[in-house]
Amino acid sequence: MMSFKGARGHKFAESPVLKLRLPAWRSRLMALLILSCFAVLIGRSFYLQVLNNDFLQEKGESRYRRDLEISASRGRIADRHGDVLAISTPMKSVWAIPADARLTPQQTKQLAGLLEMGVKELSRKLASNKSFVFLQRQLPPEVGDQVAALKLPGIGQDKEYRRYYPSGEMTAHIVGFTGVDDKGLEGVELAYQTQLLGHAGSRSVIKDRRGQIVEDVGSIKPPQDGKDIRLSLDAKIQYLAYSQLKQAVTDYQAKAGGAVVIDAKTGEILALANWPTYNPNNREHLSGAQLRNRAVTDTFEPGSTLKPFTVAQALESGKVRFDTIINCAPGRFTIGSATISDAHPHGALTVAQIIQKSSNVGAAKIAGMMSPQQMWDMFDAVGFGQISRLGFPGEVGGRLRPWKTWRPIEQATMSYGHGISVSLMQLARAYTVFAREGDMIPLTLTKADTIPLGSSPVFSQQTAREVRAMLEMAVQPGGTAPKAQIPGYRVAGKTGTAYKLEGGQYAKKYVASFVGFAPASDPRLIVAVMIDEPGGAQHYGGDVAGPVFASVMSGALRTLGIAQDLVIRPEGSAPGMQVAQSPAIKEKL
Repeated sequence: MMSFKGARGHKFAESPVLKLRLPAWRSRLMALLILSCFAVLIGRSFYLQVLNNDFLQEKGESRYRRDLEISASRGRIADRHGDVLAISTPMKSVWAIPADARLTPQQTKQLAGLLEMGVKELSRKLASNKSFVFLQRQLPPEVGDQVAALKLPGIGQDKEYRRYYPSGEMTAHIVGFTGVDDKGLEGVELAYQTQLLGHAGSRSVIKDRRGQIVEDVGSIKPPQDGKDIRLSLDAKIQYLAYSQLKQAVTDYQAKAGGAVVIDAKTGEILALANWPTYNPNNREHLSGAQLRNRAVTDTFEPGSTLKPFTVAQALESGKVRFDTIINCAPGRFTIGSATISDAHPHGALTVAQIIQKSSNVGAAKIAGMMSPQQMWDMFDAVGFGQISRLGFPGEVGGRLRPWKTWRPIEQATMSYGHGISVSLMQLARAYTVFAREGDMIPLTLTKADTIPLGSSPVFSQQTAREVRAMLEMAVQPGGTAPKAQIPGYRVAGKTGTAYKLEGGQYAKKYVASFVGFAPASDPRLIVAVMIDEPGGAQHYGGDVAGPVFASVMSGALRTLGIAQDLVIRPEGSAPGMQVAQSPAIKEKL
């Protein structure tokens, strides 16, 4: 046997290193460490495969199993009688996984034809670097079935819903509309988004490598459809308001208009119409002007429709009585360097006649009997300067400046509706103090099953009744709004005609308005009408807005079956006098 000698002549077996004796504990430690590593690996393997295999299972299933969302149907919107105003219809959305969607030119052309897309546009989407893209949304179900029949790799589809509005333009501003993702963008659709939306469900499926579903594993979570909303709106009354407003804006070549109908007993909004409007079923070419819900988002100076509030406060504070004489001659009234004028000069008028004839001079002199704070408190109490809290997007509170900043001329002009701005909805609600017994109740967009509690008193019953009698005189011959009369019913109301404020200056453009209620003996409905910038020779509220009020109120009273309270005069009686004077008028005169 040969032996190997090192560089210094030592045999390898006789190496000094090999002769070293290692401590026994080192070998035991190494063995223990190796055994410990094996134990950790075995324990980890046991934990992952037996005790907690969710992680590996999830990684495995992620390669073939998918959880798909099941869309929930959005709740319906209906009027007070159950007539549907908004409903969701099932549609299909077609999507692609670009990495898997390897289509031939012929397949691309077929798919583009079904989706009504250009081949270049479709090819661009299929070449996207994204992991998921929508090709087309809200397609009819039959189109979705045709796409599925092609069995294209990487192309799939889901069920979704599209909102349909049967009443179209007529209720567009109150109902609103949703976007492509079925979320509310305007009107009630936005205001009641949480209740209407619902909650999506989900289901598990097994897909092949091309993304096609090969097995339905089962439902994980069922969808919860949104809740239905029953509005206070009456579709028949809404149609009356919409059609008459549209006709008036057209006839008077006006810029826009709005109309509101309120149930004075319950505070329910029975109609809300605006013109111009839009079709929520076809929203491709919409402008901001069409979308504006003018009755709640636009403000204007209300003009003489505010005179009854000035008079009511003076009556309430004991400054005047129903028959107090105010000298309005010669039809002008100077405060400082400014002069207030009447459209038609009057001499001495009673307080009731100031409302009947709509005298600016008379209203300004009555306002001068009160302090600015008294008038501000009254305006605030009837809701001016505050949003109506209906939940509509874009609601405005109008302009009511602090009373400490008022100058005498400003207090005078506010008495007849200049220097203060309100929305049409605010104005309509404020008139409930006269239609009721001096108190106000909240307005509601949803159907009220009971009479609301918590009314807010503003004026005494006596004050409310006296002003109601004055407003009835304004509609009779000798008043400013005989065109607002309704055969068979006693009517009370007030006209308003105000210049528009543009760039801090009054322009020769008008806002004509009328607010009234009927039957005057026991008021049930309040109708407020506003016509923005009427053209032509007629621009006064009594001529422009008064007839719209009469048409809407007449139809609404008959729709609700409200009994007539008019005493028809026999033939041969005084011409024009179609209604008997109310007891309040007789008592005061």
